[in-house]
Amino acid sequence: MFANIQSKLGQLSNGDSNDGGSPKFGMFAGVFTPTVLTILGAIMYLRTGWVVGNAGLGGAIMIILLAHVITITTGLAVSSVVTNTRVGAGGAFAIISQSLGLEVGGSIGIPLFLAQGISIALYILAFTESWVRIFPAHPEWVIAILSFALVFAIVYVSAQFASKTQFLILIIVGFSLFSVLLASFPLMDHAGFTETPTFIGDFSDGNFWQTFAVFFPAVTGIMVGISMSGSLRNPREDIPIGTMSAIGLTMVVYLALAYWLSRIATPEELLGNTTLMVDKAFWSWAILTGMLGATFSSALGSLVAAPRVMQALALYKIIPFSGFFAKEAGNGEPRNAMFFAGGVGFIALLSALVSGGLDSIAGVITMFFLITYSMLNVVVLIEQTLDTVSFRPTFSVARIVPFIGMLSCTFVMFLINPTFSLVAIVAVLALYAYLARRDLDSLDSDVRSGLFSSMAEWAVKRAQSMQAAPERTWRPIVLAPVRTADFLSGSYLFLKALTSPKGTVHVLGIYPPDGEEQVEGLSLLTDAFRDDGIYALTTLLEEADFINGVRTATQVLRYTLFRPNILFLPLHADSNLDELQQLVDKTAAYQMGIALLARHPIVELGREQLINVWVSNQGPAWNTDLKESNLDLSLLLAYHLAQNWGGRIALCMAVDDEAIAERANAFLAELISLARLPNSTTAVVTVAPFLDAITQVPRADLTMFGLAKEPDLIFMQKLAQLVNGSAVFIRDSGVESVMA
Repeated sequence: MFANIQSKLGQLSNGDSNDGGSPKFGMFAGVFTPTVLTILGAIMYLRTGWVVGNAGLGGAIMIILLAHVITITTGLAVSSVVTNTRVGAGGAFAIISQSLGLEVGGSIGIPLFLAQGISIALYILAFTESWVRIFPAHPEWVIAILSFALVFAIVYVSAQFASKTQFLILIIVGFSLFSVLLASFPLMDHAGFTETPTFIGDFSDGNFWQTFAVFFPAVTGIMVGISMSGSLRNPREDIPIGTMSAIGLTMVVYLALAYWLSRIATPEELLGNTTLMVDKAFWSWAILTGMLGATFSSALGSLVAAPRVMQALALYKIIPFSGFFAKEAGNGEPRNAMFFAGGVGFIALLSALVSGGLDSIAGVITMFFLITYSMLNVVVLIEQTLDTVSFRPTFSVARIVPFIGMLSCTFVMFLINPTFSLVAIVAVLALYAYLARRDLDSLDSDVRSGLFSSMAEWAVKRAQSMQAAPERTWRPIVLAPVRTADFLSGSYLFLKALTSPKGTVHVLGIYPPDGEEQVEGLSLLTDAFRDDGIYALTTLLEEADFINGVRTATQVLRYTLFRPNILFLPLHADSNLDELQQLVDKTAAYQMGIALLARHPIVELGREQLINVWVSNQGPAWNTDLKESNLDLSLLLAYHLAQNWGGRIALCMAVDDEAIAERANAFLAELISLARLPNSTTAVVTVAPFLDAITQVPRADLTMFGLAKEPDLIFMQKLAQLVNGSAVFIRDSGVESVMA
């Protein structure tokens, strides 16, 4: 299935189907030109003058340079990624998903789609401002709605319009800038430079960061060329060269334009007339033509791009009604997604017309793009940090580059609008939490497992360099050796309660030569543990001698960081007692606790409510240091089981006479307090021989006994029958402590 999806996304990244062998673009047509046209658009013509008037020349230069710090670092970082792998449809969504998974990609891709959808309104409003400058009698809202309808109609009929007209529009934009250059000199009726620049403005129309938020959409076009990766002849060279040269050129244009505006008009003129460039240029019509062409082309481009991001999200079933939005028309256009994207843009347009026009839209777009750019830098930083062999881009950048980009995006977001930034981040995290619960498929290029492996490797190295503290960090890590999956199935509920939620079940399947089919079902068993939230893994070992297999595995795992600390063995009526005896004897040498479960064939674990823990007579010393009493592991496991069952514990002791009973009760009460056992834990002292006492205490769902150093397994089977329920025989490993 994923092969088909990836193939489809590859076609989408080209803008059309490649079935007929569509022509490939070079760097200039495929990357440089669309990137330049997107950057030199609405904000350049309609808001750069306002930025200079509000912030002054020095403030405007700071804003332009800060914006380009973000785009340059992000452009460099993303160029590095795309030269390491092919980027599919969806631009930033594809890059993030291919590295950090569909959950992260979707949580960023949805806001990215909304930003692109809202961008349609931004460019329509800019086009409307330009139109009204020529025809001031025309109602603004009528022009905006008619322009939107025209843009939508063109994209509906032919989504390739923007691509086919980009060279003409680039020439028009270039000619308009030439008209600006000519106006710098005293020619004909143009006086040239007449004003002394104001270095720092008074920010009367908004503070520094509000001004930055209005300007930043000007430089958000760097993803245009990257999204063309599938349509380029040589993407590994074309994308870095085309993207960075476009950023460099446009930065020079904006800096030069800021200087020109500061010398050609007063701050009052710049603030009061958003179309001042028309009045001050050498040829007014050149600026008007450039404004109309650039803004209309950008609107077309946004309406072409947004549905493809939505379709990419739908193809991976990330959004509701994915089947509907993933569909294409006969010509390969995502018509359903196009209608939805158009609806988002139209609603944003109406809201902007009511609430404040272009500036109100620009701030929202800025926040969404900053989140996206920040995550793109995070992706590259992670790839570099993992230092995997597979990450070998042909265009490499220093690790400091994405780090600066990430920090810049994050800090600028909160400086612009802390409240909206916090809301946006919470929304992204909520989307991630929702998608994480959806159990989405993983992509082959997903590096999350490598990320966690690297973190685990770092943690292991740090832990091994520190003094061990097994008593404080103890948790049940169970080694369960079996010959067949059925051998362990009956103990599933017990092991689940014993290890949930932080413990581990390590199933060791030992099979004779040519007998691997005997342990085929073990992976299903470990999958069931994982489904219940318990970390479980299976190891298969070919060994004819079961005892030797357990001994070998125990020796191998003994010096691992997360080594098993409990050997779990079932004790049945027909168990091979000689084999069990050897396993118990050999395990004692490896500092591993032992739990032998004698499961009642009928009542099983009963109601999972009461656990009886038998404590041996501690007289005459009655010392609560349990190291020599073989009781630490029993109490820890009893506590663990009681917590998971919501049950209670009874500490039971048999004594010889009434005189000792009082001291025994005091000892058990003190033990309950020091061990911090649940309030429901009780002490039960019976004056009777041990075997008689077993039948006198309340019947438990599970009874725990200590396992002697030299156990009598036949006697243990009799004890299990005597309690008329399930019993577990436990021996400490010597490294756990219930008092810790």
